[in-house]
Amino acid sequence: QVQLVESGGGLVQPGGSLRLSCAGSGFTFRNYAVNWYRQTPGKERELVATMSSTGGNTNYANSVKGRFTITRDSAKNTVYLQMNSLTPEDTAVYYCNAHWFDNNYWGQGTQVTVSS
Repeated sequence: QVQLVESGGGLVQPGGSLRLSCAGSGFTFRNYAVNWYRQTPGKERELVATMSSTGGNTNYANSVKGRFTITRDSAKNTVYLQMNSLTPEDTAVYYCNAHWFDNNYWGQGTQVTVSS
């Protein structure tokens, strides 16, 4: 059974940091490009960060560039999103995604709330 399970969300004060994790199972994780998206109520899902299957290529949304870092540990079948200097505008449900050709998998999402 294919699964992507996110963890690490929560409540953090502005300026703080969080690290999200996403563990994959049931598929050959190392073949897949991985992405983090986020979504707030009434808005479309936004692509936040991407990483190629090899980890050699990464891209970030302008809104998070310089603050967020995507990494992966293929030995652990896990992708991470380190989020620093968080602002209330980063409040959203964060989703991880893995895709390879026609295979496209999603996690259930984890809530990140940035508030004082």
